[in-house]
Amino acid sequence: MTTPTLSPDALAAGVSNLDHWSLRDGALARDFSFDGFPAAMAFMVRVGFAAEAAGHHPDWTNVYNKVSIRLNTHDAGGAVTQKDLELAAAIDLVA
Repeated sequence: MTTPTLSPDALAAGVSNLDHWSLRDGALARDFSFDGFPAAMAFMVRVGFAAEAAGHHPDWTNVYNKVSIRLNTHDAGGAVTQKDLELAAAIDLVA
């Protein structure tokens, strides 16, 4: 099943409702910084559970206390969809 894409207006509205997220290279992206590696890893574990519950998983990197997250929907051709906006909002709650 293919996830529907958002109109440009719906995408802009969705991104504007999220704090600190932006569109970068065709993905919804945000960088996080923590007090140290254990805090960054704890965040990633909590996000992992939220992502698994949503059935939608981020592309992310971690270097020491920094976590960078990119969200896009592969079954929508890599576009940012409602799934990404919802997962970004859930990640914000974890942060």
